[in-house]
Amino acid sequence: MQKNNINIKNRKAKFQYDVLDKYTAGIKLAGTEIKAIREGKANIAESFCEFHRGELYVINMHVEEYSHATHFNHNPKSERKLLLNKQELRKLEKEIKQSGLTIIPLRLFVNDRGLAKLVIALCKGKKTHDKRETIKDRDNKRRLDRIKKEYN
Repeated sequence: MQKNNINIKNRKAKFQYDVLDKYTAGIKLAGTEIKAIREGKANIAESFCEFHRGELYVINMHVEEYSHATHFNHNPKSERKLLLNKQELRKLEKEIKQSGLTIIPLRLFVNDRGLAKLVIALCKGKKTHDKRETIKDRDNKRRLDRIKKEYN
């Protein structure tokens, strides 16, 4: 198989949410969608997941139209079905209904078999003061790294 190193991340997710649990899900895609993803033409920054009739869909995931396609190209903002087993789907749906959590995509990648996979996370939204703590921790870590680098 060809060497794929497509790794599209949602950088805002870990800042805006506390990650509780992670899952790796397959995505049901059209032919031109997977070709565009293999070119790295996708964005998951503003996307989230919702349940419709017991099935999980990723919403607002932007996959650009494939450049070499004809008029049979895909819709860039369409809902895409996520492929998980039934136990995982039931568990996620139960968690969302009971505790008001959300499911956020963290990373989109192409595995060694050439299939697109989406790492999704069960998340709880952070409050403003939690975000400030995250910024302080990041700055302190950066300062410590600089000091360590000076002494080495």
